[in-house]
Amino acid sequence: MTALPSPLPLKLKLIHGFGAVAFGIKDSGFSFFLLLFYSQVLNMDPGTVSMILLAALVIDGIFDPIIGNLSDRTYTRWGRRLPWLYIAPIPLAFAWILLWSPPGGEAPSVMGLLAITVVVRLLLSACEVPSVSLVPELTQDYVERTTLFRFRFLSGWLGGVLMMILAYTVFMPGAEGLLQADGYVPFGIFGGILMAVSVIGSALGQHHLVAHYPQAKPPPFSVKNVFGEIAEAFTERSFLIFALGGLAAYVSQGMTFSISNYLNLFVWQLDQAELVAYPVTLFFSVILMFIIVGPMHRRIGKPRSATIAAILSMAIGLTPYGLLLVGFWPEPGTLPSTIAFFAFLLLANMFGVVMMISATSMIAEIVEAFEERRHRRAEAAFYSGNWLIQKGATGVGIFLTGQILSFAELSSEADPGAVPFEVISDMILLYGIATIALALFAAFWLGRFPISQEEHERRVVALQERRTAALDAAARGDIDGGTIVP
Repeated sequence: MTALPSPLPLKLKLIHGFGAVAFGIKDSGFSFFLLLFYSQVLNMDPGTVSMILLAALVIDGIFDPIIGNLSDRTYTRWGRRLPWLYIAPIPLAFAWILLWSPPGGEAPSVMGLLAITVVVRLLLSACEVPSVSLVPELTQDYVERTTLFRFRFLSGWLGGVLMMILAYTVFMPGAEGLLQADGYVPFGIFGGILMAVSVIGSALGQHHLVAHYPQAKPPPFSVKNVFGEIAEAFTERSFLIFALGGLAAYVSQGMTFSISNYLNLFVWQLDQAELVAYPVTLFFSVILMFIIVGPMHRRIGKPRSATIAAILSMAIGLTPYGLLLVGFWPEPGTLPSTIAFFAFLLLANMFGVVMMISATSMIAEIVEAFEERRHRRAEAAFYSGNWLIQKGATGVGIFLTGQILSFAELSSEADPGAVPFEVISDMILLYGIATIALALFAAFWLGRFPISQEEHERRVVALQERRTAALDAAARGDIDGGTIVP
């Protein structure tokens, strides 16, 4: 399709972003609740559960390039992406419900848990990879791409935060509610329905723009070509640099999200009202991100924005834990402690999301760099490569959480407020060391991303001139029109 003129209509940004609600629901479920549900509620060993989730992520990551390649090669009158966005959400909803409603209400076998988590992740990928691959097709504008990702992140966080609020207030209210199985069933049902509505609704809203045959028929699918394209993606210096920084950022995010409920319950001793305030605080941090990330990108660019945000997020986020360990923090569970914790959380998460959106938005610029060198576009190859990194890294982060909990010897029968300080301090120290190392590594590599706004804009002009020349040549019969890059 031909990229739309800038600026894009607000309605399109909202509709496109709405599809990311499903990803936010999955992310909050897997990151905040799944390990807690299967370990503390169904009494599976947290180390074992974290290893299962890591294995599921690795398997999913391996299949992501196949999904991306199939998406690139889908050739229908509805375009390349829409068929996926209409078909995948319904089975995704049923698989999501089953994940939170294991047969008999008992812990499944290791292979049973692995199977359902893999199915959920593959179906979510079949929605998310085609959806996010539309971004470089909708616009080539450096700033507008950031704007589309801002709306995607905002919608994703909105979906995740909504599910967290409903979990803490309706489905599993209070600390004790999180440790009871009954509320997780309606939690899964509501989330599955909302997932399907968001993906299909977003596709319907963009249908009139992308529902047409691609300009050129792609070559047939082959597994060899799939992984060959991923290998090609990693030959792009810019993508390799992004991958190194993104790897550390995703590991840190997976670890932080998956350990958050443990920290909230056992370190900060949040009550029911405060547990509700936690996702609200996260959502306000995303609103602040929405306000500052655009000006940051315009003023200092995406790479420096990612570097600064990574360091600030780490420093601000760990400050409460450091002060608690040295005795300069109010008693956990008291109002001063909770208010101060939320203030640090607001700023830390704001900068954390700035880092993630800066990194993710960089991928769109890699698409044109690849096209310039290889004379073809491969949006889904790069985004599926990103998912391969993200899912493997997030799995490592969840795995680290499981190992931290096992090393700290947090009992599955632990009660908030009654955990020995030695267990708390071990959790904090291990989490803090890992967070510092990962943040510094991410900041180092993301700051070295080589494509600036000026370089990208020059490349877009040159590519447009090349496409125009190819179309003119095809019209004269000098070349086969089927070779034109879509």
